[in-house]
Amino acid sequence: MTIYADTARFDTGRAMTEPEMRKVAPSIFATTAHESRSERFQPIPTIEILRGLVKEGFVPVGAKQSSTRTEGKADFTKHLIRLRRVEDGKNYRVGDTVCEILLKNANDGTSAYELLAGLFRIRCLNSLVAQTGTIDAIKVRHSGDVGAKVIEGTYRVLNEAEKALAAPQDWSAHSLGRDEQQIMAEAAHMLRFGDAVGETKTPIKPEQLLIPRRHDDHGDDLWTVWNVTQENVIRGGLRGFARDEKGNARRVKSRAVNGIDQDIKLNKALWLIGERMAALVAAR
Repeated sequence: MTIYADTARFDTGRAMTEPEMRKVAPSIFATTAHESRSERFQPIPTIEILRGLVKEGFVPVGAKQSSTRTEGKADFTKHLIRLRRVEDGKNYRVGDTVCEILLKNANDGTSAYELLAGLFRIRCLNSLVAQTGTIDAIKVRHSGDVGAKVIEGTYRVLNEAEKALAAPQDWSAHSLGRDEQQIMAEAAHMLRFGDAVGETKTPIKPEQLLIPRRHDDHGDDLWTVWNVTQENVIRGGLRGFARDEKGNARRVKSRAVNGIDQDIKLNKALWLIGERMAALVAAR
């Protein structure tokens, strides 16, 4: 689970405390590597990196870690921290988009230090990870001066991420026809529900991804349609009917995407779909 609502508010926002982080993601505090790692693996506690970033003005506002069924591995598994400059002197309004830095790491060998750019849409809790030609992502191996590399990379990622803040304004200027909306929904549907050979067996229909969850999200511009689609893909909760082996109807509800890697992978791909659609609409 992710602690996000209380700490990420834009009126009373604050940093997560270390006890809060320890409760939801204890692997952040690992000081040694998992026993499966060789001597060449250099475990650098994420909390040490995080404390260095806090001194640079980046504070954690959300954290979560992957689950594991392997006994004794929970304190070393993959985790994701969301960092933001809370005291940046900016006044945000509902609908604004803000940059975040995402730090992913693990001390069980399943992840290098990875820094990604993130965007957060205020009020809708509609977070996304974007890696495009202008959004940077940096991986740092568990060797050498990891702390300095991560802090340096954070500034690089942040500088590149701020370029993505043009997307809300640019994409809002492009209206999508019904066919274009359907194409985007079908692409997102395949990403979320398609198997290795491109087959989708879910009773959830592509057009369900286009249904807004709140009044403010009704609109046909690309930014609105994209956010509605992304939220439906990631948050789940869409309902449908399927048939069991005996032909009896049963209710089906799509699940939320909670896995760290799946969340990042889907968001990257969805962002790419949005960019491609923006280019196509602008050129028509």
